[in-house]
Amino acid sequence: QVQLVESGGGLVQAGGSLRLSCAGSGRTFSWSAMGWFRQAPGKEREFVAAISWSGGSAYYADSVKGRFTISRDVAKNTGYLQMNSLKPEDTAVYYCAAKAFGGSYSRPDLYVKGSWGQGTQVTVSS
Repeated sequence: QVQLVESGGGLVQAGGSLRLSCAGSGRTFSWSAMGWFRQAPGKEREFVAAISWSGGSAYYADSVKGRFTISRDVAKNTGYLQMNSLKPEDTAVYYCAAKAFGGSYSRPDLYVKGSWGQGTQVTVSS
């Protein structure tokens, strides 16, 4: 069973940066793609970024492309989301999850149900 814990959220001014971490436990996390999603109050959970198990391929939502960078350290069983040029509309709870095999990276229902972390709050002030 993969379990993930997010950290690194906080309050930052518009234009600032944050780096989120996603610490994984369980051998299967090393062999799983992983993704970051976010959910703002009153909105659906939305895809932010995903990375293949090897780290060789990355995928981004159009809204964060060029500003966010996803990466992972397989040896440390940890994934990261570097967020630059933050905007107030980036305010949300950010979650990471392990990807099940096959299908689109942007669909939250294709991630391992029990792997979702508790989330970390990111608040960007204007």
